[in-house]
Amino acid sequence: MPYHASRRNLLAAAAMVAVTAAGAASAAVGPHPAPDDSRPPGSAPGRRPGRARLRALVDRMSLDEKIGQLFVSRAYGHSATDPDPADAEQNLAAFGVRTAAELVSRYHLGGIIYFAWAHNTRAPQQIAALSVGLQQSALTTGARIPLLLSTDQEHGAVARIGRPATLLPGAMALGAAGSTVHARRAARIAGAELAAMGIRQDYAPVADVNVNPANPVIGVRSFGSDPQAVAELVAAQVRGYQGAGVAATAKHFPGHGDTETDSHVGLPVMRHSRAVWEELDEPPFRAAVEAGVDAIMTAHIVFPALDPSGDPATLSRPIVTGLLRERLGFQGVVITDALDMAGVRQKYGDDRVPVLALLAGCDQLLNPPDLGLAHRSVRAAVESGELTQARVEESVLRILELKSRRGLFDEAYTTGREVESVVGVQEHLDAADTIAAATTTLLANPRGLVPFDATAGPRLLVTGTDPVSPTGTTGPPTVVLARELTALGCRATAVPPARAAAAAAGHAAVLVCTYNVPEGESPQRTLVADLIASGVAVITLAVRNPYDPARLPACAAELATYSWTDVEMRAAARVLTGALRPAGRLPVPVPGRYPLGHGLTL
Repeated sequence: MPYHASRRNLLAAAAMVAVTAAGAASAAVGPHPAPDDSRPPGSAPGRRPGRARLRALVDRMSLDEKIGQLFVSRAYGHSATDPDPADAEQNLAAFGVRTAAELVSRYHLGGIIYFAWAHNTRAPQQIAALSVGLQQSALTTGARIPLLLSTDQEHGAVARIGRPATLLPGAMALGAAGSTVHARRAARIAGAELAAMGIRQDYAPVADVNVNPANPVIGVRSFGSDPQAVAELVAAQVRGYQGAGVAATAKHFPGHGDTETDSHVGLPVMRHSRAVWEELDEPPFRAAVEAGVDAIMTAHIVFPALDPSGDPATLSRPIVTGLLRERLGFQGVVITDALDMAGVRQKYGDDRVPVLALLAGCDQLLNPPDLGLAHRSVRAAVESGELTQARVEESVLRILELKSRRGLFDEAYTTGREVESVVGVQEHLDAADTIAAATTTLLANPRGLVPFDATAGPRLLVTGTDPVSPTGTTGPPTVVLARELTALGCRATAVPPARAAAAAAGHAAVLVCTYNVPEGESPQRTLVADLIASGVAVITLAVRNPYDPARLPACAAELATYSWTDVEMRAAARVLTGALRPAGRLPVPVPGRYPLGHGLTL
């Protein structure tokens, strides 16, 4: 039966720990490819249950089971049934159960979101085993509906899963490359690897248009500041992810690109007029809808021109239903941004937020801070008549259609063989390097210092900021850059900033990695100024937001990499030594220094 774990599924789950490695699979063929990656939400190929059968399934569900399908929760631990003791205690404190499997069963959850900090993402085989264990819990209890397992794997600055999975350039790096082919290929590879680990929804791509250099939460997570360019890359990534069998999720509607507050810690206000929104913020979301995106995530921002009530967009019916559903015609799943974020909790209590989100038109309720309270509040709203059962069932049906469209009713489980044959295979790693080769942007080179003659073995000093890897599995960037430069023929050494000025003498140049340099005086500005004063040639590499050069003294050369993961550091080293011609173009302007589209060639 399509709604139950088949014997084949259970055998596949049992084989997780016994399967041997297989050969590498093509980057274009994931373990769960969609027959048509541009299919609009609602269509169902093959033997997947159609809308009538899904409707019948909804009719058989209890109210608690229907409400449970609306929630996507965190859970602590690397295993569904055998977490570490500390994670079991975390689950007990947060949910009243010790294991993730018990959490799924108790609340009839529709999905689980994976986080590194929740210890869900240690290694690909472990992630796949966790996915199997969670699916077994869902498919053997209650309504026996497969889970939609999800994570934030944007790549670049936000990634939950690290090596040995393939790490790819993030959105702004892809914006610098300006290639829809690269963007789609990156998403296809990322989606294939996620699907092999049992993760079938990715909260990507970011569709926000970043026009504010002071934006503290979007920045390089955006493809850029040109709405049409962003729209094209968003559509390409939607098709790439969904072509690999993973639900893409465009975010953060109605647009988070011109805010100065992080919605994780406060409530941002968007000051655009309605006309500016239509010209600047709307196009990428419209493109995502036209590309058949499975899901769209809301933003916890106040947007007075779109809704003067002061409610965040997640809780705004004029925005979610009026604009997203009616103006853009989106019929897929609307998911809230995480409900434990401060931006959605400032005006209403945690008991009211999930109810108001549903009344606004949202379908999936992501990571409420108190799952038990949220579940009870939705049930109480139904029992009181504030929410009708029909409204709940409307969202449940959309969620089930998404699960059907992504093949979860056909095959909910993954296997160790899929992990070995897809995740981090050489073909994917090579593709990541190829894509990264088009992203590094040479911003300034007034003295023609770049490229170095690597055959002469120039002595180079590498220093600067070493931000923690998004996944904890790469870097530090100064060490990686020095290593790669040495491998290409240079004699490069990485030193901490405190030792850089004293060690600079006798080097052909000092390379300084900068990271989100603030306005005014700062330790990074002081470091660059002191090195310039010493008489050594200074080259800066902005390893996150490309706005850093405007906040630093002019240098002998300036580059932007848009990320500090190993793949971008390798690309930068190849540009610095002439092994690559710089090809990236600024996808955002650097105020007072460089226009949109700027980038030098050699």
